[in-house]
Amino acid sequence: MTAHVEKPTATAPGEGREEPPEPGAHGAGDRHQLTALQGVAALSLDAMASVAYGPESIVLVLAAAGGYGLGFTLPVTLAIAALLAVLVASYRQVIAAFPDGGGSYAVAKRHLGRRTSLVAAASLILDYVLNVAVSVTAGVAALTSAFPGLHEERVWICLGVLVLVTAVNLRGVVDSAKAFLVPTALFVGSVLAMIAVGLLRDGPVSTASADGHPSALGEGATAVGALLLLKAFAAGCSALTGVEAVANAVPAFRAPAARRAQRTEVALGALLGVMLIGLSILIGRFHLQPVEGVTVLAQLADASFGHNAAFYVVQFATMVLLALAANTSFGGLPVLMSLLARDNHLPHVFALKADRQVHRHGVVWLALVSAALLVFSGGDTNTLVPLFAIGVFVGFTICQVGMVRHWYGERPEGWPYKAALNGFGAVLTGVCAVVVTATKFTEGAWLIVVALPLIVLAFEKVHRAYAEIGERLELGRVPQPPHRARSLVVVPVSGLSRLTSQALTAARSLGDEVLAVTVTHPAPEDRQAAEALRRDWELWRPGVELVELPSETRSLGRPVSAYVRELTRTRPDTQVTVLIPETEPEHLWQRMLQNQRGSVVAHAVRRDTDAVICRLRFRLGAETGPAAPDNTAFTGS
Repeated sequence: MTAHVEKPTATAPGEGREEPPEPGAHGAGDRHQLTALQGVAALSLDAMASVAYGPESIVLVLAAAGGYGLGFTLPVTLAIAALLAVLVASYRQVIAAFPDGGGSYAVAKRHLGRRTSLVAAASLILDYVLNVAVSVTAGVAALTSAFPGLHEERVWICLGVLVLVTAVNLRGVVDSAKAFLVPTALFVGSVLAMIAVGLLRDGPVSTASADGHPSALGEGATAVGALLLLKAFAAGCSALTGVEAVANAVPAFRAPAARRAQRTEVALGALLGVMLIGLSILIGRFHLQPVEGVTVLAQLADASFGHNAAFYVVQFATMVLLALAANTSFGGLPVLMSLLARDNHLPHVFALKADRQVHRHGVVWLALVSAALLVFSGGDTNTLVPLFAIGVFVGFTICQVGMVRHWYGERPEGWPYKAALNGFGAVLTGVCAVVVTATKFTEGAWLIVVALPLIVLAFEKVHRAYAEIGERLELGRVPQPPHRARSLVVVPVSGLSRLTSQALTAARSLGDEVLAVTVTHPAPEDRQAAEALRRDWELWRPGVELVELPSETRSLGRPVSAYVRELTRTRPDTQVTVLIPETEPEHLWQRMLQNQRGSVVAHAVRRDTDAVICRLRFRLGAETGPAAPDNTAFTGS
């Protein structure tokens, strides 16, 4: 039998939260943290999967200028690869400077101010949530393309994939990394093999996948303008989403966490860069032209391997990795939300960790919001893509500007070159953010423009609420010394039983005075039960007064709370405690048999009074014996 006490005051900012371990500290929880290789599988799937649509985004924009425009695919890709190198170098420095994670949020918080850091955090949250929805819908789209009969069920398939990824992540980031390591290796190996084989070909082995599909190539264009190249560059930068995830989740790595995270970041950048440049070379080598209904990656696999088993392996690996790319968000967003919670910008519950080092509340919240997006979009990737990548470019830009301030303030050896590199990256990512927002504004990007400030306002509101709580609790001040007050314990009862005896025993040990209360109703059968209880009470003689609280309705909570409120008014120097006896079923399914009277009374007392609530649990296990009949306990069976 146990007692659980509920205090009437709110939780103070910072109260009940775990402090983060020291960076690089070893502990028994290391087995629930990532190695560098596992980090690639757990946090890089988003970036890896972008290989499937990054080059295609470039080709589709340049196709408007016809075959001449496609000739600029490699130069545009090289520019993106250069930006990738800048970002990887920058985020390696971010990891070293901010080993507690948070990425652009942590950088902006220290160097650009709280408001700017909240904009960075909001942009990252939007990007992470949209990444889940886009990744899942893209993977399912690949599946329904191979099996058209499943098209009508795509929403349910999307939700099924989301449930699978969520369940794996609730077991811990290491378990998710182990589960997704094989699909990641299969995809990367397939793409690299395709590039290697394609470079040895003089021409495409097969064009079967594109045969019969109308071309998406523009006609009559003989020049490529700067605006078109800029749009192609911005579109191709969608391949850079996910680069920031490692810096956001540094605490998820095994010690030394910062060093392992840096290795993961470099490995991610190297693999992504090689695949992007290799695919662009193949596009030019095979003179590939975009066609409707067939992805560029599928055409390249057809041209390199031929329309055989290897072609289907690439398609299958792409489909699986796209669907699982949502795992990047599950690895990065909960850590970011925990940092926001520690800074009082989100509810503190998001800072709590489970036994497996999992921020379960963040994982579940991400899954629920993503599920709502999937249902809203009908499982259609094209509905979500215009919203994608804007947030991450905003975060990139803020992070780069913050690192410029960082170098200027710290001034280590070679700082002007590092600051110039970050400044150049900030200009590029800022241009990308503006161009993508402008070109996709009417297609749905306006939702991001509206949502971003609303999320920042929500952060501010939560922060003000915690500040008000802290002010009322006088946090940071020396409180008055504690003193002893006379204690009165009120025990709601409805009959005599072993539970009643245990409750009064506990109450007498807690308080100077104990009162038992029972709610009576005017109905004849209720009056008979009340008279029987009064008669049995007088025969039992527990040494505790029984007070009857008449109620014209069937209400239980209001009469008790009104009586307690009257007690606190008439006895201002007395601490009133309401002790509510409850039964605890031995089996989970038996809880549905309870009448929940205790919860009703507790809710009413908590709502209407400042009394302390103590809920006494009587466990119905074999060692305690059976409980009394039905009507003897407030929450009895």
